[in-house]
Amino acid sequence: MTSVTSPVAGRAIGLTAVPDPVFSGAMVGPGTAVDPERGPAEAVSPVSGVIVSLHPHAFVVVDDEGHGVLTHLGIDTVQLNGQGFELLVHKGDTVQRGQSVVRWNPTEVEEAGKSPICPVVALEATGDALSSVVESGDVKVGDTLFDWR
Repeated sequence: MTSVTSPVAGRAIGLTAVPDPVFSGAMVGPGTAVDPERGPAEAVSPVSGVIVSLHPHAFVVVDDEGHGVLTHLGIDTVQLNGQGFELLVHKGDTVQRGQSVVRWNPTEVEEAGKSPICPVVALEATGDALSSVVESGDVKVGDTLFDWR
């Protein structure tokens, strides 16, 4: 079983509250989302594994069990073309849970007219593969968001 932890501090809101139909409809996969605290921050890896996809606004880490976890920093943030995001690792790097991956500022994302909400998604999983999904309440970096069996 893989425990997926929060890459950012904030308030868990669940995928259905994400202002994007692709995420709210779980089309990418099941999971949850975090409305991050405002201000400069670093998004960290939610699992230990290999960075298989890396963009300024999103990254995927695959753990030893082959579970791919997508962390998406904000909604429609691809349209910012990397502005306000700083990559701290490289694609292909092995990272540990809690290791900083991207430096960003949710306040700047909001000021640019985008939502800073961060979906955390279990790629290619079925909904019943996840348990203990956190969809409300405050979360700190490293708090468990869901378990993936």
